[in-house]
Amino acid sequence: MIAAYQARCQSRVDAALDSLFGQEQPQLARLYQAMRYSLFNGGKRVRPLLVYAACEALGGDPDRADGAACAVELIHAYSLVHDDLPAMDDDDLRRGQPTTHKAFDEACAILAGDGLQSLAFEVLADARRNPQNTQLRLTMISTLARAAGPAGMVGGQAIDLGSVGRQLDQNALEIMHRHKTGALIEASVQLGALASERADEHALKSLHSYARAIGLAFQVQDDILDVESDTATLGKTQGKDQAHDKPTYPALLGLDAAKAYALELRDQALHALHPFDSAAEPLRELARYIVERRS
Repeated sequence: MIAAYQARCQSRVDAALDSLFGQEQPQLARLYQAMRYSLFNGGKRVRPLLVYAACEALGGDPDRADGAACAVELIHAYSLVHDDLPAMDDDDLRRGQPTTHKAFDEACAILAGDGLQSLAFEVLADARRNPQNTQLRLTMISTLARAAGPAGMVGGQAIDLGSVGRQLDQNALEIMHRHKTGALIEASVQLGALASERADEHALKSLHSYARAIGLAFQVQDDILDVESDTATLGKTQGKDQAHDKPTYPALLGLDAAKAYALELRDQALHALHPFDSAAEPLRELARYIVERRS
């Protein structure tokens, strides 16, 4: 089921993303080429899937979730471009292709990331792709800004860079990853719920519990794959966390315990969805997929 749902949502969000790039000025052609390269390079679109699935779980219209689905993927793409830079993680491969700064150059990659980030908020403010209610759109913009900024993803990256070569306990590691990876995943679920225009306090609370569990599970599985997988499968350099002496769940807990923890988080996510009916099945399948994926 998840493969068909993923294909349908990928096709939908890719068409919406493509429509954001209109007639380009000739002098900006290289910038837009780098932005497109960074955005359409084979991503799994997990975050847009979560937007659509959360919206549909509450009986919402996916047409009203297109803006949020585009916005979270634009933020994700920008973050990867900047994370791969020599000043950050210094990666040469992303999804099996040269990273943006390798395919273009460092300055162009920085500007492409900046452009993708700005475009995310532009599309989220657009009433044609989001709920008509202005206050609701403002809430959605604020939600994404917080998740992407120092209270979320950017803060997590700062903690990560400051943790190289240091021993972190499980609580400190969790704080880092709830910011770096979990914040945008949590925002994706919340934005989808808000886009449905049917989210009451109880539903938002349950979905928040679900999103916190899968957000951390996603990172635990990433850490496991960095140990178990290979560069060809991952599409990025395998073993870089260990080579750079970064704190990870397998290094802290051991590989078997890290796998058990990922499954425990999956089960927490599924439990959080007990109040929902079959309309939330894509959310359940995504929780399973996150800890079963091999790349």
